Amino acid sequence: MCHNIIDGRYHTACGHFVSMSTRLQDCLRPNCLFSRRHVHPVACKSQSCVRLMSLPVKNPIRISPTPCGDCQTNRPGVVGAMRS
Repeated sequence: MCHNIIDGRYHTACGHFVSMSTRLQDCLRPNCLFSRRHVHPVACKSQSCVRLMSLPVKNPIRISPTPCGDCQTNRPGVVGAMRS
C-alpha cells in the first residue's frame, strides 16, 4: 500500500517528533487507489481496489538534544510558562 513519509526533527529530551515536510511513497500496485498505476477511472467503485493507505513513516532528518517547543513553553517553574 502507498504511505506518506514524514520528514522532521526528533527531540531526544522529550521524545517528540515535529514534522517538517511530507511526501508520498507510491507502492506502484494497479489495485491501489493512491498509486499512479491505478488502472480504474477516477471515481473507482471496484471492491478489489485498496482504499486505505499504510500508516505514515516518520523519518528524522534532524536530531535535537533539546525539548520541543511545546515542552519548553509548558514546563512548570519557568518564567512565562503556561500553567494548567
